[in-house]
Amino acid sequence: MNFKPILQLDARLSDQLRVAEKPGALRNISIFFAHSGDSWFWGLGLLILWWRGDSFWKQWAIVMLAGISILAALVMSLKFIIRRRRPEGEWGGIYRNTDPHSFPSGHAARAFLIAVVAAGLGPGWLALILWLWAPLVSLARVAMGVHYISDVLAGLAVGIFMGLIALETHHPFLAWLTSSIHFPLW
Repeated sequence: MNFKPILQLDARLSDQLRVAEKPGALRNISIFFAHSGDSWFWGLGLLILWWRGDSFWKQWAIVMLAGISILAALVMSLKFIIRRRRPEGEWGGIYRNTDPHSFPSGHAARAFLIAVVAAGLGPGWLALILWLWAPLVSLARVAMGVHYISDVLAGLAVGIFMGLIALETHHPFLAWLTSSIHFPLW
């Protein structure tokens, strides 16, 4: 099968959504959402949540951090197998230098995993906010020119899939963690 026409259409549509080189409010909003899915931000936030939270939030943080960590390994493996180059551009040098591959989008995958796990663990108000946030992160990654539309759609699918797996396996994982290595969850 010849993917060239599909990839060309993907590049054209992605370019139409791009605001990275256009100053203004839409660019600033896109920068905010593009960075809000960064792994270091979520890792630090979840560690603080575990440190300062009650037993519910400690469990929430551990399940989320484990899911994000496993997802990161999967996404990086896929990126190095597929090796699709990011779109050309100036914005996002840190992403371009540390990870030159774009498919699938790790930010989109992480955002949707977080939304799925939050929907399963609660609270409902936070899950709703995260389900509104996840597509904005994904769209911002295209708008800032570090991903194509197909990258974020693949990230969405991988993130949702891994989020569902995290929800199915978190009870046995937490039981093993607390009994096997005497990890103080609470």
